[in-house]
Amino acid sequence: MGIMKWLVMFVLLGICSQAAAQTASMFSASSKTMILRWTRVPGATSYKITVAPKSSPSSPVAFATFGPNTVLGSVNSLSPNILYEFTVEALDNSQITLSTAAVESSTAPEMMDPIQTVKSKDSSTLMVGFSLKTGATHYIIRIQNANGFYREDTVSSSPAEIKSLTPYTEYTLSIMSVNSGGRSQPSPPVTAKTVLPPPQISTTSSPRNDSITVSWAPVTHAVQYSLSIYKLGSNTDMKHNTSNTNMTISGLDAGSLYVIRGFAWDLEGRQGEASLYINQTTRPPTPSSVNVSVVMSNGVAGLSVSWELDQEVYGSIEYHVTSDQNLTCNATSGSCTLPAVSCGDAHTIQVTASNEAGPSYPSIPVVFITYPCPPESLALVESPEGNCTLTWDEVPHADSYTAFIKRGDGSEETCNTTSNNCSYHCNCGYTYLMSVFAFNHAGRSPQGKVLNYTTLPCCPEGVSISVVSTDTLEIMWTASRGAELYETRAADGSEVILCNDTAPVCALSDLSCDSPYSVVVTPCNEISGCNRACTAHTKDTAPCMPMNLMLNLKNSSCVSVSWTANNRAATYTVSASGGDGAHTCTTSGSSCDITDLPCGSTYEVSVTAASAAGQSLPSYSDSLETEPCCPVNLTVYQVTQAMTNVSWSHAKGAHSFITSLTSPRGHARCHTQDSHCLMGCITCGTNYTVTMEAFSHSGRSSNCTYQGFSSSACCPSGVRLYRMAGNSVRVYWRSAGTSHSYITEMVGSSSNYTCTASPGENSCDVDNIQCGDVFNVVVAPVTPEGSKVMFCPQRLYSVTCSGSNVGTVIYRGKRSVD
Repeated sequence: MGIMKWLVMFVLLGICSQAAAQTASMFSASSKTMILRWTRVPGATSYKITVAPKSSPSSPVAFATFGPNTVLGSVNSLSPNILYEFTVEALDNSQITLSTAAVESSTAPEMMDPIQTVKSKDSSTLMVGFSLKTGATHYIIRIQNANGFYREDTVSSSPAEIKSLTPYTEYTLSIMSVNSGGRSQPSPPVTAKTVLPPPQISTTSSPRNDSITVSWAPVTHAVQYSLSIYKLGSNTDMKHNTSNTNMTISGLDAGSLYVIRGFAWDLEGRQGEASLYINQTTRPPTPSSVNVSVVMSNGVAGLSVSWELDQEVYGSIEYHVTSDQNLTCNATSGSCTLPAVSCGDAHTIQVTASNEAGPSYPSIPVVFITYPCPPESLALVESPEGNCTLTWDEVPHADSYTAFIKRGDGSEETCNTTSNNCSYHCNCGYTYLMSVFAFNHAGRSPQGKVLNYTTLPCCPEGVSISVVSTDTLEIMWTASRGAELYETRAADGSEVILCNDTAPVCALSDLSCDSPYSVVVTPCNEISGCNRACTAHTKDTAPCMPMNLMLNLKNSSCVSVSWTANNRAATYTVSASGGDGAHTCTTSGSSCDITDLPCGSTYEVSVTAASAAGQSLPSYSDSLETEPCCPVNLTVYQVTQAMTNVSWSHAKGAHSFITSLTSPRGHARCHTQDSHCLMGCITCGTNYTVTMEAFSHSGRSSNCTYQGFSSSACCPSGVRLYRMAGNSVRVYWRSAGTSHSYITEMVGSSSNYTCTASPGENSCDVDNIQCGDVFNVVVAPVTPEGSKVMFCPQRLYSVTCSGSNVGTVIYRGKRSVD
């Protein structure tokens, strides 16, 4: 069976009573020793452990025997990393097996070789390299330092990372392999030290467009620092060393993005952990090829500034353009416009580029002079020979001038010069508009003041003078060139009359009548004044108005007119104007007669004087009124027995009337402005004479006579109604005369009756009366024409019935005519 080894390492006495059934389990294992645990079996006096490889269970390699009170025992001198089968037997005094228990387990791997390599991955991580062991499922690395730190990390392969360490600290490292049986013995230890932590780059800037400044906080135990910098898009990596905590790196490209990182060096000359990459852009390059020009926008001038763009510049660039005249503009492209520049300004312009790192150096200053200001103080000097010289003040920064002279008729001249004056030929009577522009390399000046100059106007032609009234002359002429205003002057021996107007016509008023005047038309304009060399013209005014008009009415159709004459030589015409036209007479003296004037007319009489110079105003008029006319028709109409209505036709010139009816038995009169009137107190049955007086407004009167008027017959009195035999009634009255016939009318509600009495009779009978009715009874005389007098009164009677005949007749009273 091979060599058998009976080695008992230690015995654990059982103190507590055990269960009858035996069990066994692995308590611990190492690469050469296994410790088993089992339960006690009653009656057992010893326990035997047999060890055989699993691969050769019939070939035990080790034995161990333990006393009856032992429940934990070890087996030594086993081979590492071997799977064994362990059998525990409970034996009695006769060495008979009472119970058996088996368990399988591997020994731990063999002790590892020392760690081969230890490198720092960063300031808190070590990379450990070691040889792998066959049969090991994983490995345990034990980490210790002098400060009492102890930690075991489980790893699965080599190399392995040991993390979360303290920077720049020395550690002792050993390794153990592990399988299902347990762990091996630790390898011989090795010593390793972590590197310095990375510098914390806290500040980066670009002080110039070719440099970057980097700073960081000091790293403990660091004796030197290194910076690594490379340009984005470039393969060149530049390194710089320093013992300071800041560094300015020069010689870089402007407007470029650089990537920077740093690390510290310790006393042992080891490089520490590198910092994170920091991005920093250098300031942009200085703009070049700056060009300036004038541009116009909405009538406002600005300066367009442009420059060359560097296509290799990284990131967005903003450009800032400044002028020493406090103008600025910004752009992200290659141009921008400085707004609202003025004429004649000298601008010193610079362009600065800016990015996130800061501004570049300003560009080379460009001095640009804007377009010149318009010339001022334009003046014109006119010579008698018709030459004009236009002058102006010199303009700063102007290289040349152009003068534009435009005449009122549309013709135009241009004068180019480098001096401050131009000469040209000018004529009277024209308006000239003159403007001057200054020029330089930036362009033309704005429109300046326009000089408006007008030469003396020419004298008017075609002057005509006419008399429009006694004291007014109307002067007309052809408009003259250059004249804006005309001054017309009329003078006689004692006075001067002026008229100013812009039209080629003027009326001079308030002149003396029947006087000779010298008239001059003088053209003027506001700028050049008046032309006083024009020819005078002579004209007489019209005769004076006749005065002190007197009228003398010789008869009803003739009037004599006289006045005071005060003209040198004149013919006088007298006019009487009325509704029927005008009646005139003419004389060279101071009186004349107007005849054949009709009645009822009113006239305005005036006198007018006339001469070769014209006609005077009419004299103050005087009113003349002839006698009023009589009405052609007059009518008298009797309204009641004692009242008449008189009416008449229109009477020319009559304003009021007095109408009279006259008879031996009395008379009646009315006074009115109307064409009719009512007259009372008329006696019936009487013949009247009819006369009228017609009066004018002024009281003149005419007597008028008309055909006589006879009043109607008198109405009867004492009218009575009597019952007669049968159905008859008799009407009775008292008449005022015997020359008239009378008619009787009875009007009832259902029947009407009439009867007529011959002259001299005073009653009449009405037969077949319908009794039981009320009747209106009227008895009236009959006129010679056969009509009934309409204004006689009515009487009211009731006719009763007595059986079928007329009964009692009752008088009910009198009523007026309806």
